[in-house]
Amino acid sequence: MAPIIGTEAGREEIATGAGGDRTVEIDRLAEEIALTAFAGVAERGLRFSVLSEEVGLRSFGAPFPLVVMDPIDGSLNAKQGVPCYAVMLSLLDGPVVADVRAGYVMNLVNGEDFSAVRGGGALHRGREFQPLARREPGRLEVVSLESSPRSLLEAAPLLRRASKVRVLGSMALSIAHTATGSFDVFCSPLRARVFDMTASLLLLTESGGVATDMDGRLLDGLPVGFEIRTTLLAAVDPVAHALALGLLRGD
Repeated sequence: MAPIIGTEAGREEIATGAGGDRTVEIDRLAEEIALTAFAGVAERGLRFSVLSEEVGLRSFGAPFPLVVMDPIDGSLNAKQGVPCYAVMLSLLDGPVVADVRAGYVMNLVNGEDFSAVRGGGALHRGREFQPLARREPGRLEVVSLESSPRSLLEAAPLLRRASKVRVLGSMALSIAHTATGSFDVFCSPLRARVFDMTASLLLLTESGGVATDMDGRLLDGLPVGFEIRTTLLAAVDPVAHALALGLLRGD
């Protein structure tokens, strides 16, 4: 799909996808390529289902295991030719976040990848995660954000404490880089779909991190689907998460 990234042909609107967003040509093409690969796996005898951004639920003979897939996470970046977008894949053996058993995120621009298996740790570029340590425990050096202009004010107490702010435009990549310690904290005051978070939340958990909503509630019991949305506060360092949560609460 690389030749049509950032072109008028690539961002031509085709329909409304199962996830509720407008499907453009790059979304359709990426999903078609991925589903063709999964069909090949099914032909070898495996039975599973795929829940994908555009076509919704596609059965390959069994409801579980369920592959959750966003062929292009950060599709607005891809449509506009901004080089920051990824493929997100997660594997579930049940309907909620706690049932995610494996997760994979690849930056489709440079091939950088992140993967995790529940109870088996996380990998970055094929090597075990070694998250960067925070240099000053009481300071938030870099905070990453996913937000609309209207919801930005809800994160204002956190942003006032941050030295720098980064907005990548890809939920999967933002949380993945938080799991590596590149960002001290990731915050989404925008109520984002749980669907988009599944792989990266497992990366964070397997790296020893903490993820809650902005009120401090755990996410494990949330159903994984297009209709379920939540705010998010995540950090690989539990101390940083506690600091950020305290700021948001006004402690």
